Amino acid sequence: MFGIAFRGFGVFSREMLDVDALGTPTAKQLSELPRVLGFVPTRNDAPRTLTPEQVQAYNAQGYLMPFDGLDRHEIAELRAFFDGVLTAFTSLGRDAYSISTAHLRFARVYELVRHPALLGPVEDLLGPDIVAWGAHFFCKLPRDGMRVAWHQDSVYWPISPSRTVTVWLAIDDTDPGNANMRFIPRSHLHGPIGFRETDDAQEVLNLVVDNPESYGDPAVDVRLQAGQFSMHADLLLHGSEVNDSDRRRCGLTIRYAAAEVEAWHGWEQKGVVVRGEDRKGHWLNAPCPGA
Repeated sequence: MFGIAFRGFGVFSREMLDVDALGTPTAKQLSELPRVLGFVPTRNDAPRTLTPEQVQAYNAQGYLMPFDGLDRHEIAELRAFFDGVLTAFTSLGRDAYSISTAHLRFARVYELVRHPALLGPVEDLLGPDIVAWGAHFFCKLPRDGMRVAWHQDSVYWPISPSRTVTVWLAIDDTDPGNANMRFIPRSHLHGPIGFRETDDAQEVLNLVVDNPESYGDPAVDVRLQAGQFSMHADLLLHGSEVNDSDRRRCGLTIRYAAAEVEAWHGWEQKGVVVRGEDRKGHWLNAPCPGA
């Protein structure tokens, strides 16, 4: 987001690239970019993983869920991996929200973003040429007192056009009891929505969209079992409340974009080709960390 949108953003390691230098541009820098912000509907009459009805629902509602992603053995392994990463980060004084650009930090995540169960439905929405340019662990610890305000994503990214699909992969079971993510259906059709800044210490983000339901339908809960995932458009309003339970709620967000999307301010270094080709050469396509 603008400036320091994620409080407590921290460093874990630097492999291949100085990923911590790939910060978010200022509002002024973003305003100077030749971005085109507006939902780009999917045109796919013959999807291979989704049904035509699901493609239509994504266009109309801005999200799809749930999908089976990792089996019980795979998600158990990923959870154990994340537990170790979280322990390492917290030992360095970082917080549970600061584990970002994970696909360029960890070979385990670099490989995960290529998982066919994730890429199948993503390809039906974005086409055959896909890059993964983001992977961020969002972890709400029990009773940590933090909320994620209603927001859109692509308004704050130095990329264009708006053709990023976010996969939210549940590492823990997520439901209203432990503050699941929530969507405002149809809000992606409004284009960029106005926001205000906040210095509320309980907010993970420093930008807030007020009256979210005035931009779409009533909020829906993203209920997922560990290993399942949802997909949502980059202009869809979403957020989550404080986790007042004794259960952790962790998910991995993976940002997939059509390879034709262009990036500025160093963000082209984040993109790795996961299916098809980068025909325009917009992305660095960095090798696996440690390779």
